[in-house]
Amino acid sequence: MTRKLLAVGLLFASWAVWGGGKPESDSTRQGRQLYQQHCAACHGREAEGADEWKARNAVGELPPPPHDETGHTWRHSDSMLFKMIADGWRDPFNKTDRLTMPAFGDTLSDTEIRHITEYLKTLWTEAQRVYQVKQSQ
Repeated sequence: MTRKLLAVGLLFASWAVWGGGKPESDSTRQGRQLYQQHCAACHGREAEGADEWKARNAVGELPPPPHDETGHTWRHSDSMLFKMIADGWRDPFNKTDRLTMPAFGDTLSDTEIRHITEYLKTLWTEAQRVYQVKQSQ
């Protein structure tokens, strides 16, 4: 009996830690894997962003921001996040014609892009998710 309670307790604890209290869906699991494969090299394995991500470089570009609760990704609607990933993004203050964020529309399917955005949402606070849902409506 004690072993069963211990096993259930450990299972619940790991579920709460890894899923924020919610089980990870197939979409967020796939999104996490796709994020690690395509996004982590620039935005960090833990979505922590580049060092000095708020400081512009000599050509006016900002380094890759964090996608966790410390960044600003949660302020964008679903359609804007999709567009940024699919089409890339050029910071309007960039003094070059180069995309600040490369386009992944030829690399990732629409479904894969949606999986990544669903994963990103797991990195935000509840208040940030509520705000982002309102932006997406």
